[in-house]
Amino acid sequence: MKVKTILISQPEPKVENSPYFELEQKQKVKIDFIPFIHVEGASSKEVRQQKIDLSQFTAIILTSRNAVDHFFRIAEELRFKVPDSLKYFCQSEAVAYYLQKYVVYRKRKIYVGKRTFPELLPLIKKYKNEKFLLPSSDMLKPAIPKQLDKLKITWTRGIFYRTVVSDLSHLKEVFYDVVVFFSPSGIKSLFENFPDFEQKDTRIAVFGNSTIKAAKAHGLTVNIKAPTPETPSMTMALERYIKENNKK
Repeated sequence: MKVKTILISQPEPKVENSPYFELEQKQKVKIDFIPFIHVEGASSKEVRQQKIDLSQFTAIILTSRNAVDHFFRIAEELRFKVPDSLKYFCQSEAVAYYLQKYVVYRKRKIYVGKRTFPELLPLIKKYKNEKFLLPSSDMLKPAIPKQLDKLKITWTRGIFYRTVVSDLSHLKEVFYDVVVFFSPSGIKSLFENFPDFEQKDTRIAVFGNSTIKAAKAHGLTVNIKAPTPETPSMTMALERYIKENNKK
């Protein structure tokens, strides 16, 4: 069956040169972006209830732009002036670059990992006498606490925001040839919104092993997978699938 419509279960990219827009033009398909999950901030009261005192930390571990936003939001709500001496350990260049929204880059001590969390660990280990804060969502990869505990550092996790299922009721009567998922939370959202969802002719595309497991656990047939050696990105996996199916 040919692919004409694709639903990406994430917000629309803000960059003009997104590979999704290129895919849309090149393969003559229609791509819609509708986030199946969204982030809601925890209140300053909820953070205080976790017995977190921001003044007690000398370093902060930032794994995402959401973590950056919600750390500074909570600091502002608590009227806490973030000290210039605070050390920032950013999981990737993208997170470190985003940090400039809140701090003057050249005046701060910022340490940047390559891309994944394990790649940040050697930098954290060099400063193991610091007191680290990890602002996170309520959904944290189980490997992260284990990896930090192995370093034998002083660290505290704070739930500063939550991953929440979005209302998708407006999609009830809408059909897409392909629906793309990037996390188990997206799969969870689909079935919370539509408990009786039947796949029928819809092709399911998934990114990452944990998402594949979640899809299969809900009885979905996975038609498109990424990353693979041949298709390291979702757009490449989609393009390959479209080329194979639309020429028939």
